[in-house]
Amino acid sequence: SVTPAVDSSGVLRDRAPEPAAVSASSLRSSAAAAAAARLVEKKDDSEEPGKAVVAVAAASRSFRLRNLRRSLEGEQVAAGWPSWLSSVAGEAIQGWIPLKADSFEKLEKVGQGTYSSVFRARDLDTGKIVALKKVRFDNFEPESVRFMAREIQILRRLDHPNVMKLEGLITSRLSCSLYLVFEYMEHDLAGLCSSPDIKFTEAQVKCYMNQLLSGLEHCHSRRIVHRDIKGANLLVNNEGVLKIADFGLANYFDPSKNHPLTSRVVTLWYRPPELLLGSTHYDSAVDLWSVGCVFAELFRGRPILQGRTEVEQLHKIFKLCGSPADDYWKKSRLPHATIFKPHCPYLKN
Repeated sequence: SVTPAVDSSGVLRDRAPEPAAVSASSLRSSAAAAAAARLVEKKDDSEEPGKAVVAVAAASRSFRLRNLRRSLEGEQVAAGWPSWLSSVAGEAIQGWIPLKADSFEKLEKVGQGTYSSVFRARDLDTGKIVALKKVRFDNFEPESVRFMAREIQILRRLDHPNVMKLEGLITSRLSCSLYLVFEYMEHDLAGLCSSPDIKFTEAQVKCYMNQLLSGLEHCHSRRIVHRDIKGANLLVNNEGVLKIADFGLANYFDPSKNHPLTSRVVTLWYRPPELLLGSTHYDSAVDLWSVGCVFAELFRGRPILQGRTEVEQLHKIFKLCGSPADDYWKKSRLPHATIFKPHCPYLKN
C-alpha cells in the first residue's frame, strides 16, 4: 500500500508542523470551570482559599496536556502515520513523515528473525541499495509496538559513522507491519570470521576493534547499552567500514538511579557472568564483556565460549578465567549464585 503525505523528493522531512495551541477559552469553559464547581459543592468553610486555586490550575494543566497529546496524535495520523502506531509510539516518530512504500523495490530476503525479516532493496528515486527491516506486530499489540518504539527512539539519538543510522520508516494504515530503512551493508563480522577462506591479520583485527569501540563509546556516552553485541550484529561493507546494528534489545541506563533491568539479554555465548547469575543492576560493562568475546573470536575464527545452557556457559567462563573465591559466594545476593556455584573452585588458566 502507498502511504500518503511525503514530500516530492520521497525522503523524510526534518520537522512536522507544530501542534495547534489550545485556546484559553476552552480551558476556562471545561476543566477549570468543572474543577471550580466541584470545589464549591464541597462547601467546606475550613477549606483554605489557596487550595481551590491550586486545584483549578492543576485541572487546567491536565486538560491542556491531554489536548496537546490528542493534537499531536491527530497531526501524525494526518501526516500518514497509522493510528495504531501514533497512539503508542507518538514520541518515537515525532517530527518524521513516513516514506512511500512504492518508492522501494524489494530485491531479495537476506535475513530472518523471530519478529522481523531483512530485505535488500532499491530506492527507486535514487537508485541506492538499502536494507529494509520488516517488523511484524501481532494484532497491533501495544506492548510490542512500545518495544519497537524504544528501538526507533534509540536509533534516532545515535549519529556515528560506526553505528547503523535509521534513514526512514515505511508503514501502512491497514497492515500491522513497519519497515525500518537502513544503509545496506554487504557482510556481518560473524560470517566473515567463520569463512574458511578468511584469516584476519593483526592489522585487520585492530581496525575492526577500533571501529567497534568507537561506535560503542558513542552509545555509552548517550547512556545507551546495546545488550546484544556479537559478530552477527556487527555489519561490514566492502570498504571495510564496521557498523553496530540491531538495537532491538538496547535500553537506557543511568548509574545514578537504581532502576532494575532484565538479565535475560545478550546472546548466551557473549553473556557476562553477572547476567548469568541473574543481576538486574548493571551498566555498559555488559557490552564490554561481549566485545572481549568478539575480540577473541576474530583471532580464533569461532566463538570461544560455546555453552549450551546458562550453567554450562558460566562454568566455561570459570574454566577460562577462574571462579570467584568462597567469600564472594557467601556474600553474593544474586538470584542464581547458590545454584550456579561450582562444587570445586576453578583456577585461572
